[in-house]
Amino acid sequence: MTDMAAMLRLELAGKIGSGGWREALDMVPRERFLGDAIFQLDEARGGLWALARRADLPQHEWLALVYADVTLVTQVDGVMAGDATGAVAGSPTSSSTRPSLVVRMLEAAEIQEGDKVLEIGTGTGYSTALMCQRFGNKAVCSIEYDPVVANRARDAITSAGYSPTLVEGDGLLGYAGKAPYDRLISTCAVRTIPQAWQEQIRVGGTITTPMSGWMCETAFAHLTVTEDGSATGRLLADDLYFMTARAHLPPPRPSLVKGIGDARNAEVDPAILEHGTALWVAQLAAPHAQIAWGENVTFLVDTSTGSRAEIRPDTAGGWTVLQHGPARLWDAVEEAIETWQGAGSPHQSGFGLTVTRESQRVWLGDPDGPSWYLPV
Repeated sequence: MTDMAAMLRLELAGKIGSGGWREALDMVPRERFLGDAIFQLDEARGGLWALARRADLPQHEWLALVYADVTLVTQVDGVMAGDATGAVAGSPTSSSTRPSLVVRMLEAAEIQEGDKVLEIGTGTGYSTALMCQRFGNKAVCSIEYDPVVANRARDAITSAGYSPTLVEGDGLLGYAGKAPYDRLISTCAVRTIPQAWQEQIRVGGTITTPMSGWMCETAFAHLTVTEDGSATGRLLADDLYFMTARAHLPPPRPSLVKGIGDARNAEVDPAILEHGTALWVAQLAAPHAQIAWGENVTFLVDTSTGSRAEIRPDTAGGWTVLQHGPARLWDAVEEAIETWQGAGSPHQSGFGLTVTRESQRVWLGDPDGPSWYLPV
């Protein structure tokens, strides 16, 4: 531990979180969980992920990078930064999430002394270590799907002096070996709440997770498990992004074909989908659809039915939509958007979620309000 690392850690801890988490941040060395290299996006080279190596940087530059309140990518399409020989192309598949976002997630979970926590997605192990520092090793069970990520996290966690229960496996199945838990925290976004999570949380316990869909808009759920085995709660006000669980990612999108389908005047400007909550609403209305934008055109493509919608400006003013296939995607999106607008266009926190063994229903305003079912 260098004096500079300790100073930067103290400075970061002083900026984010509540008292208990500040102390944990001050005690856990983030550099230990990053290894010897990270990836940084190089837009000048076409969006390649360039390497930043500890050995190639002066110590003060490396530590300044480590203790910046930013997400640091450690794996791209399965390639760990420490194993890469140069820049790579692809999408991030593991990272050390920005510390302030980690703390927001931990605070939202409302963990108390004596709680037993199941963490879905160990990642680098940094958030696991923060929980161990604050609540003790026996309080934490963490599960990681990727075996390479899991092994590296285990090495980092144990070398930092912590000994939680670490599991390599599918986090969507939870870990029954230590159930029941008081709190479940997922550091990856899910499309729907896995049934195993409900079953492994005690009555009165909570599930805290980002939720995403195939249009890639996210909401933040905090649910309480009830006596009948269901889970319900409002979505939270935090806007956050976490990588999606690999099993919940969308399938490859079919190629876009222009100019097919039945035409009508569109009632809603597709530009509204650039608003995060509007995109969230569209995603609820057409949960199997993916979205793409071209020059002055918006496409929706439903990979389950092959249905498509194409919305573009009309030369006479307004917009024209072409719809093809059994699912009228833009009809569903327009209806949902108009319902949301009629309620005052609230943020995602104006919604809630109720999960039972049979269904998962997102509701607007209150449980008796307008609602949409998630695919299960």
